[in-house]
Amino acid sequence: MELRLDGKTALITGGSAGIGLGIATEYVKAGANVMIVSRKAEKCEAAAEALRALGGGDVDWRVAHTGGDDGGADIMASTLERFGAIDILVNNAATNPYAGPLIDTPAAAFDKTYEVNLRGPLLWTQAAWNAWMKDNGGCVINLASVGAFKTSGALGLYALLKRALVAMTEQLGAELGPGVRVNALAPAVVKTEFARLLWEGEAGERAKKAYPLDRLGEPGDIGRAALWLAADAPWMTGQTIVIDGGALVAFQR
Repeated sequence: MELRLDGKTALITGGSAGIGLGIATEYVKAGANVMIVSRKAEKCEAAAEALRALGGGDVDWRVAHTGGDDGGADIMASTLERFGAIDILVNNAATNPYAGPLIDTPAAAFDKTYEVNLRGPLLWTQAAWNAWMKDNGGCVINLASVGAFKTSGALGLYALLKRALVAMTEQLGAELGPGVRVNALAPAVVKTEFARLLWEGEAGERAKKAYPLDRLGEPGDIGRAALWLAADAPWMTGQTIVIDGGALVAFQR
């Protein structure tokens, strides 16, 4: 069965590249109107042009810092003015300014990562709830990480806050029902610019061989899962779907 989002409007943070663009692509092809949000106008415009060429739903874009104090309220108002609804919010924007042991994390790196990866999704969900979803219902999808379910020698801070995002997904799933469903996706290594150091060259080959499905993820893999959550998961909330090529179940070597 073809999944459709005709007549729905989705707002996707970090939607101009990588996983966010992969989700936007699937949504537009399924007939949704999509508002993409990112920090660089030129990247937003290029992504919007590519999405419009797909011939599905309408596309627009806005520039915003998702970790800012505004919490997305202006973007929600702009999206309502442009499309008349905010049916789906995808909290995809993320940052990772530090790699190393959690015990050595600089305070500035913690603050920046927290601001974008956890505080931002909460504030933007609050803004979508207050602007539209409280009265009209909707769907929130948070982008967590498979790292939320294991330790890491270099990405402990990132994993810690993604684990907190999983907990937030559970809490908001309980709070916002029955009208609003809140779920999360937890990818392993996906071939995006954001994760380039993890998949390029020998590092990528080692990672791929550790996955039972013998390949790394592509943005479309996450996009199709996000489409299912938005279009065909009416009795699911507070859950996190791991999309990892089998990384968590792989035999330890």
